[in-house]
Amino acid sequence: MKRAIITGASGGIGLAIAQQLANKGYNLTLVARNQEKLQAIVQTLEGKEHQFITADLSDNGGIEQVAKHIRTTPYDVLINNAGAGVYGAFTELNLEAQMNLIKLNMDALVILSYSFLKKARSGDALINVGSVLGSTSYSGASTYAGTKGFVVRFSESLWNEYRKKGIYVCVFSPGLTSTHFHKAAGGDSSDFPAAIQQTADEVAKECISALNHRSKPHVVSGFMNRTMLLFYRLLPRKMIVKIMGSF
Repeated sequence: MKRAIITGASGGIGLAIAQQLANKGYNLTLVARNQEKLQAIVQTLEGKEHQFITADLSDNGGIEQVAKHIRTTPYDVLINNAGAGVYGAFTELNLEAQMNLIKLNMDALVILSYSFLKKARSGDALINVGSVLGSTSYSGASTYAGTKGFVVRFSESLWNEYRKKGIYVCVFSPGLTSTHFHKAAGGDSSDFPAAIQQTADEVAKECISALNHRSKPHVVSGFMNRTMLLFYRLLPRKMIVKIMGSF
């Protein structure tokens, strides 16, 4: 039985990925801050012997707790899904909150990736969840977009570094997804056109497809998102930044 550990698994995309992997026979370890949610989720997943770790990955202690677990427990798959964003003008947002966002979106992801890859074997896989904004920009979420830009380049580089060892590394980039993420960040998914949104289940299905096919260093979720990024390749960077800022 294959084993996977998923961060940010108490809701949204992480929960949807967990449910679909459990249906495929994976034994799962779920990581998130809310113990009550994790306890309830584990009981509803298909299969047995799923477990959870309660940890805050924006905190050094929480990061080390999960990193130590990964170093001492064999897993076939790590999905670094935990992440957060904040909407607002850069200097009007709380700086500490933005630094915590950087720790969660970048520091935790790097440390957990390191812990996993240090002992990874041929056939293992690391999926780092990025964002379409990691390939564009977004006025009003500059710190978030910056962290996801890092995730894209970091993961693509690891893909090339580890592919000859038979270890698959991928950055998986969702676009606008109908989850609690936007409300937590200070916005709402209803602020954006419904035509470009996906459900968490749709995104999870594409993530698992990427895991199964193991062919690309960067997989973008959603036809509209892939089309948009393809179109943007034809435009000057200044125009792309203006277009994204118009949202």
